[in-house]
Amino acid sequence: MSGQEPVESPEHPVSEITTPAGPARVTWHRAPGARRVLALGHGAGGGIEARDLAALATALPAHGVTVALVEQPWRVAGRKVAPAPKTLDAAWTALWPKLAAEGPPVVAGGRSAGARVACRTARGLGAVGVVALSFPLHPPGRPEKSRAEELLGAGVPVLVVQGGRDPFGRPEEFPAGTEVVEVPAADHGFAVPRRAKAGQPGASGQDAATALIVDAVTRWLGRE
Repeated sequence: MSGQEPVESPEHPVSEITTPAGPARVTWHRAPGARRVLALGHGAGGGIEARDLAALATALPAHGVTVALVEQPWRVAGRKVAPAPKTLDAAWTALWPKLAAEGPPVVAGGRSAGARVACRTARGLGAVGVVALSFPLHPPGRPEKSRAEELLGAGVPVLVVQGGRDPFGRPEEFPAGTEVVEVPAADHGFAVPRRAKAGQPGASGQDAATALIVDAVTRWLGRE
């Protein structure tokens, strides 16, 4: 099992789902009378405890959005290295019926590698949109190795939320027409320097950055 075990409670039940790559897990943050489900996958370097995923799971149910935090099989098994993209896509595809069974339309999403999975599979699975957090547009220092085709090929509306100093792609590097919300001074994990100032007295720069992410996604989901 992974080093980060889910904390199951009546409020946040955990489902284990069989996939071709092994068991996946979904931790549910359900909204009463939900109008949308937002499925969020993690990146290749961490799990569903990432600050952006955790903040969205906490905030969105109050806005009528059920959040499903998805752990890929490699993470559930406690492995350190993510498998090939086709394996990630196959696992995501296998667990999708469980997400769709909730009833409301499902928005695919995730951070970093999870955002790539969401984009690659959105059209085929019937997602109504994609929330791409820290989309890795290219490897650091290698802008010629662009992954823009995954983003542009999603076939559904896409919101990108990107750190202003993300080495995997700064906001201004994204293709024209991409809806991008910049998190100023944030890196790939949406961490901001301690010296970054928040907009409100008494708030930290990190708190302001996280609030910006939540607000951007909440507003976008309200339009879709």
